[in-house]
Amino acid sequence: MSTLHPTLQPMYETVLRRNPGEVEFHQAAHEVLESLRPVVDKRPEFVDASIIERICEPERQIIFRVPWVDDSGKVRINRGFRVEFNSALGPYKGGLRFHPSVYLGIVKFLGFEQIFKNALTSMPIGGGKGGSDFDPKGRSDGEIMRFCQSFMTELYRHLGEYTDVPAGDIGVGGREIGYLFGQYKRITNRYEAGVLTGKGLSWGGSQVRTEATGYGTVFFVHEMLRARKTDFDGKKVVVSGSGNVAIYAAEKVAQLGGTVIALSDSGGYIVQEGGIDLDAVKELKEVRRGRISEYAEKRDARFVADGCIWDVPCDIALPCATQNELDESGAGALVKNGCIIVAEGANMPTTPEALRVLRRGGIEFAPGKAANAGGVATSALEMQQNASRDTWTFEYAEERLHDIMQGIYGTCAMTAEEYGMPGDYVAGANIAGFIRVADAMLALGVI
Repeated sequence: MSTLHPTLQPMYETVLRRNPGEVEFHQAAHEVLESLRPVVDKRPEFVDASIIERICEPERQIIFRVPWVDDSGKVRINRGFRVEFNSALGPYKGGLRFHPSVYLGIVKFLGFEQIFKNALTSMPIGGGKGGSDFDPKGRSDGEIMRFCQSFMTELYRHLGEYTDVPAGDIGVGGREIGYLFGQYKRITNRYEAGVLTGKGLSWGGSQVRTEATGYGTVFFVHEMLRARKTDFDGKKVVVSGSGNVAIYAAEKVAQLGGTVIALSDSGGYIVQEGGIDLDAVKELKEVRRGRISEYAEKRDARFVADGCIWDVPCDIALPCATQNELDESGAGALVKNGCIIVAEGANMPTTPEALRVLRRGGIEFAPGKAANAGGVATSALEMQQNASRDTWTFEYAEERLHDIMQGIYGTCAMTAEEYGMPGDYVAGANIAGFIRVADAMLALGVI
């Protein structure tokens, strides 16, 4: 890892000491601290007020047992988490992830990233994250409902539209949000629509919320292309993953004139040089919950079970699956094949080693805290609609999302320029997000 500013090095060592074994959190913290070198020199009041140490320490960490009964009558036990990281700008806001890999370190990395991502939206929301090591794959609707009810029975006491507002993430979609909200309503006897986002359209949800993260990533890339005096026309795009983020990133790419030639899931990836049929992928993934390999069986597409999707030559790469999926080798392949832009649709999908390779190769890079902020931005728009008892059209909600992503791009580009790193969207995002939160923390005093 690169050398930190001498003032920041002991702060990072404190993060390591206080959070042993939480490698994802260490990685996320180092990336932000690395970007703050010029801020420390320009804004010494942040160091004097211990803002950086405070921002690296969650305001609250909640860990709890989640007992539930499977379809055979056996009692199962999982672990639940909610890390309420920073509320300087507003109520904690961030998703819930249900996946076997979830542990405290992943939740803290996600919550830490969420602080700066939410700040970049310029909306009044703080940062938090949660989840469980529960695996919804292969479980019946009844099992998932019972798990969600047990999970919410413990978590509800920490939530509220002015306190903490979760949403979905990996493994938590509209079905899970419905079960969670139903239990919250049952326990509290309140129809507090603003306490969860990602709700169904018929009961308080927002248009474009399903599409928002993927659409927002592509809107950000569109601004990057405009800065290069070009657009998506004729561009070949590789998208990792095949969940909501990947599918709707691919959809917006196609709408803007690009061609998505590859998608993946945990079983492998498909390549179709003429462009992937997104309607077929939606039916496969959203309706039948099938595997991406099934797509290739019925179409003129190639399925690769053992390989790396980043080996597929492309102009633009959008990692939209999970953290640290794009490694040094994959980055090298993208450089070799002439890729011009990598934008993170997932949270921290690029390893530090891969990022260094991309930078040396001249590839422009958009970090997730900026490029995938569309999801949380639209969640905040959902909160706004709930508070005013209002609903917006798809077109109006998408227009608001587009404006927010344009604003985030402009903020990142302008901040990077201001601090002497033009074109460095990582530095721009980290510095801009940090300064907004840090200024609020200074204003609120020592809390």
